[in-house]
Amino acid sequence: MTTAYIETPLGIACLSGDENGLSSVSVTKDIEKIEEQQEAPPYLEQAVTQLQEYFEGRRTHFDLKLNPSGTEFQKKVWKELLKIPFGKTVSYLDIAKRLGDPKTIRAAASANGKNPLWIIVPCHRVIGSDGSLTGYAGGLWRKKWLLEHESPSKQQSLF
Repeated sequence: MTTAYIETPLGIACLSGDENGLSSVSVTKDIEKIEEQQEAPPYLEQAVTQLQEYFEGRRTHFDLKLNPSGTEFQKKVWKELLKIPFGKTVSYLDIAKRLGDPKTIRAAASANGKNPLWIIVPCHRVIGSDGSLTGYAGGLWRKKWLLEHESPSKQQSLF
């Protein structure tokens, strides 16, 4: 397993993976790691480039080999998350219905929260049925930032 670190507007991103694909992307506060890193390991170069393009506003879709660890149910949920288009949101109930059983809403929400591939598998695009920004492992302020970053109509500040 190899690791790379990149600076993002939301903190230092830690990417891990190997020849089988990208297994995790998370946020860390360990700035020393990025200072120690020379360059991205070969298995992670494409992921680093695509994440940088995403944050620069030049990428709306990721094309990477993924290899997250999880249960079969979690992997089904994560596969559904990959279908949410850039700039769009769905509810936890929508995800449960797409899985074939609205009663799985809590399990789907739990799997969403255990997504190991921050941003790449867009769990930030899942909101409450009432449109609220509910639950986000990286903090609601990051979820809000990501949704605004992906919004087709950027809000202007009056001040």
